[in-house]
Amino acid sequence: MNVRSKHRSFNRIDTFWLPSDVHGLWRVCALACMLSATSHTAAADPDTQRMIEALKPPAADATAPTYRTRSLRNLRIDQVDAAPVDLQGLNNEPKPAPSISLTIGFEFNSSAITPESAQTLNNLSKALQSSELQSLSFRIEGHTDAKGKPDYNQKLSELRANAVKAQLEKLGVVAPRLIAQGKGDTEPANPGDKFAAENRRVKIVTLTP
Repeated sequence: MNVRSKHRSFNRIDTFWLPSDVHGLWRVCALACMLSATSHTAAADPDTQRMIEALKPPAADATAPTYRTRSLRNLRIDQVDAAPVDLQGLNNEPKPAPSISLTIGFEFNSSAITPESAQTLNNLSKALQSSELQSLSFRIEGHTDAKGKPDYNQKLSELRANAVKAQLEKLGVVAPRLIAQGKGDTEPANPGDKFAAENRRVKIVTLTP
């Protein structure tokens, strides 16, 4: 009798605590998933912010430093240091427009954008729609390497520039703010090796307001 009573008491305790432990485990797992998602989002934000900073027109202060050209993952910032102020007007060459060069993946011999480039274009669309850039217009340039005939490269670069433009429009950037232009293999990022992979890119250029 005593044994049966103890056995029933043990079952009650075991039955009571097991669901509680399971629910606690689910809560821990859910919290871990939330923290993981938050961490992933935070990691993507700096890419968008760097795009914004690269595409913003230079500040009115001509002595303010800007970014030098440097390569990041799927992102190349093309800006130069501001030239010294020339009070005698002897150094008034126009500065290059702010721009970024992005490594956008396309299917072979095609203008179809690969799924791997979706996040890069998503970050770009957020940058172009940010409060800092929403009043500006941009030129989307398609560039190829020197493989293939120049006429073919020119056509392919035009198709790819238009494909990026169309994707940005789908992501909410209004069409009048974007101009697509193909450059073929005429402006390589690496002039020393016209067949280099970095020559195959899409360049976003800020147009003068």
